[in-house]
Amino acid sequence: MADLRLRRVLLSMASVGSAVSAPLTAHAQDDALNADVIIVTAQKKEQDLQDVPFSVDVLSGQKLDALSAAGEDILFLAGRSPSLYAEASSGRTFPRFYIRGLGNTDFDLNANQPVSLVYDEIVLENSILKGFPVFDLERVEVLRGPQGALFGRNTPAGTIKFESAKPTETFEGYARASYGRFDTVDAEAAISGPIAGDVLTGRLSLLFQDRDDFVDNTFDGGEEGFEEFSEFAGRAQLLFRPGDRISALLNIHGRRLDGGSRLFRANVIEPGAGGLVDGFDRRRTAQDATQVLEVFNIGASLKTDIEFAAGTLTSVTGYEQAGVTGRGDVDGGFGASFAPPSGPGFIPFSAESADNITGHDQITQELRFAFRPGRDLDATVGAFFFFEDLQLENLSFDTLAGGVENGRAVQDQRTFSGALFASASWAATDRLTLSGGVRITAEDRRFSAERLVGPFGSGTLGPLTENLDDVVVSGDVSARYALSEGVSVYARYARGFRAPNAQGRIVFGDVVTVADTETVDSFEGGVKTRFWNGRGRLNASGFYFRTNDQQLTAVGGAGNFNQLLNAERVVGYGFELDAALTPVERLDLTAGLSLNETEIRDPDLEVGVCGAPCTLLDPVNPQTGNALIDGNPLPQAPRFIASLTARYGVPAAAARGEFFIFTDWYYRSRINFFLYESVEFQDRDLVEGGVRVGYAHESGKWEAAAFGRNILNDVSIEGAIDFNNFSAFVNEPPVWGVELLARF
Repeated sequence: MADLRLRRVLLSMASVGSAVSAPLTAHAQDDALNADVIIVTAQKKEQDLQDVPFSVDVLSGQKLDALSAAGEDILFLAGRSPSLYAEASSGRTFPRFYIRGLGNTDFDLNANQPVSLVYDEIVLENSILKGFPVFDLERVEVLRGPQGALFGRNTPAGTIKFESAKPTETFEGYARASYGRFDTVDAEAAISGPIAGDVLTGRLSLLFQDRDDFVDNTFDGGEEGFEEFSEFAGRAQLLFRPGDRISALLNIHGRRLDGGSRLFRANVIEPGAGGLVDGFDRRRTAQDATQVLEVFNIGASLKTDIEFAAGTLTSVTGYEQAGVTGRGDVDGGFGASFAPPSGPGFIPFSAESADNITGHDQITQELRFAFRPGRDLDATVGAFFFFEDLQLENLSFDTLAGGVENGRAVQDQRTFSGALFASASWAATDRLTLSGGVRITAEDRRFSAERLVGPFGSGTLGPLTENLDDVVVSGDVSARYALSEGVSVYARYARGFRAPNAQGRIVFGDVVTVADTETVDSFEGGVKTRFWNGRGRLNASGFYFRTNDQQLTAVGGAGNFNQLLNAERVVGYGFELDAALTPVERLDLTAGLSLNETEIRDPDLEVGVCGAPCTLLDPVNPQTGNALIDGNPLPQAPRFIASLTARYGVPAAAARGEFFIFTDWYYRSRINFFLYESVEFQDRDLVEGGVRVGYAHESGKWEAAAFGRNILNDVSIEGAIDFNNFSAFVNEPPVWGVELLARF
């Protein structure tokens, strides 16, 4: 049934694209679609996308602008590239990314993620840093598969690279503003140009997003409404070039977010059947607890390039600081069964909690030297240093007593990591290129957790400490062969790893759990084609991976406790297709499709089950009552992801411009929310579409458009809470609005 549904969705996507383009006649303004060469830095050097010997995708230009419209946060990337998925249970921060099914559902603020986010060459390790807004970007690169040589730790699934627009030698800028449903305001502006000739140039970029609450609270005495937010972010860059051989780019950036945490909704999942209950209303809920989400982040980086006769020395220094206060109604309702009134549905007990970052500092330093030891050989050697100092607190509250704090635990974590790396690429013949890299990483993590106030008389505990360290070798080797000018094939082996981690949410638990180092071995092969004089591009890849000591997080369960586990092995395989085509002038099409199969292989691995109670599909250990999860897929790992975009323009000579229409569609198949499988805690599938219709002046100086997001009003569950009742959170509602863009 799932395969049949996928085929129907793909056919409907294709018919939408055809319907959009059939009566029209054509132009394109997305450089990423029309240019014969797309330049990326997936291997820390400028390359044609088609020359990179592994699976890479790029989002840029008008496609990127359209997908991020209507006040979207970084989660708009979910499903917009094959094998890429994302979700969050913490509101407009802490995105959890998954590539090829590998991710981490852990919601603790020190969670180890296997998908690395790199923003302007600075790795963003903490989950709060990963939520930095997307604005004034040149492109987003999605690097699939382990990136253990050039990017190192915590990249066994892949890396997402964000490249912001850089200062220019000519004066230019833009301003864009939109207004939409729920009083959504989304405004962005940038100004760039010379400050002191071509020696010093600068760029200032600003973002403001704001939305009123759109979910009414029907509980008398609770907050009036939910899902509001207000966010401001900025980035200032100075590029200093005193000569042809030296440059220094200073980047200072920050954000401030105020709003509500993720809205959990009690008993909206149908017991025994799954899916949303009949009569579910996205615009109404009933809750008695406080919702707070306050985030700040400030950072700076300095990238220096010095050219010598022998090569180029690059230094990248980064500093990041973040803080967050997040408090929410975890039971998703009001009252409790023993203290009526309560609801909606059965609420066995109230649950209100907060997770805060009270202290955070991250320092990174990379030094690399790129050189050419031979005419057909280029190489890079370097060193990397990472330091993070992180303090967290986990709180619980007695909602029935007016929100009085009744539990408090603190976590303190310091991480040191250092690495040496080398990579090289050799043009063995005119057609054959061999590449490889190796990295050795030393990691040391010192962790402690202490319960200061215990709920329900559990008392104090700790401090409990863990000292984790390891030395890991990772890397890759690949071969690329050009069959013709526009067609090449490649094969790649890569090894990546995830550093050891500790989990100490001991407000309700009494132990600190540890996950040992995870390694992944990946085998990939593919073909990259450019055809029809550069008007078409089709890239395909197939892969197989096997992890050893896969880090997993058992979230929730009847004990409401996060526990780190190592599975003996997880295997996965699948394929990815990326396509772009300009069949006629003014018509641009892109499409993506991926298959991801994952399987946990550990006959002795078991996890706690739901306290809701749910309808289990796994065998149960009769001695412990735990579910045996051998053979299960990974959580939040859709088997299929498909996407499609189409843009068509109609020239209007009298109006000196063109009218255009842009549409985008995204499909993901069934997902499971937890390590165990049940009838209730899963979502069948999701289909979201967007449209943008407008007019662009021929000078490129201004543009006006109307837009819509989630235009079919798909209502899908994105995640759930299983320890108390059948609580869930859902995807974004339809938003439509108007937008104006001016360039100068």
